[in-house]
Formats: sequence, structure tokens, C-alpha cells
Amino acid sequence: MPEQTFLMIKPDGVKRKLVGDILIRLEKKGLKIAAMKMLQITKELAELHYNEHRGKEFYEELIEFITSGPVVAIVLEGEGIVKIIRNFAGKTNPKEADCGTIRGDYAFDITQNVIHTSDSISSAQREIINFFKKSEILSNTEG
Repeated sequence: MPEQTFLMIKPDGVKRKLVGDILIRLEKKGLKIAAMKMLQITKELAELHYNEHRGKEFYEELIEFITSGPVVAIVLEGEGIVKIIRNFAGKTNPKEADCGTIRGDYAFDITQNVIHTSDSISSAQREIINFFKKSEILSNTEG
């Protein structure tokens, strides 16, 4: 199975109608989408997704934000995909993100920073399981 990663277009990205632009960028780069869906994250799923931040000062704000509107969850696959997508997204703090990255071009705030990406293969595996059933992931081995 090819390496997979998780990318989520957050509520601010959906609200600002950036989904199409982000998808175009992914496809123009030649990245393979194995699964994608729009959903409203429940508080329970948000707490599971951000469990490593539980107890931190910004945790409640993060949960409130991620449940504030629909998101688009995406599974991407390919050689070195975790690092490719992290570079594609830009640094978490948009003030430090390079121009040409999603956060560098569109984000204003460290919490409302348009997209989430997995930071490692193990995080990707955990996040993918949280958002997708195995039957929803269509491995895209062609071109």
C-alpha cells in the first residue's frame, strides 16, 4: 500500500470558498486523492482528533472552531506524501508560512489557518481511521 496522509480543509477554508482552489493545487501537483468527503465534525470527533492538545491553553478554542462549520476531509497517497503535503500547507503559523503555500497565501491566524495536515505517518494513520471507513478509501494506483 502506498504511503497515505490526511488533509482537512477547515471551516474557514470552506466558508471562504477555497476548496476548489486547494483541490486544483493538489491535482496540478500530480497528487493522488484516495478519498474525500465533506462533513460536520462533532464535538466527540474533534476531541479525538485533537487529543494531543487536551489540557493546553488553546484546546477549547480549537474544538469550538473545528466544529463551527463543515470541513472537507481528504486522504492523499504517494511516495513521501506526508512531507510533500506539509510543505504544500506551509508552517502552522501563517505569519511564518512562505508565499505559495496554502497558509502563506490564505491564512490569517494560527487557529483559523485554512487546512490541517498530518505531521507524521503514524498521525496520518490515526487521523485517516478517525475520518474514513476502509471501504471509503479507493487506492489510486494509476498515473
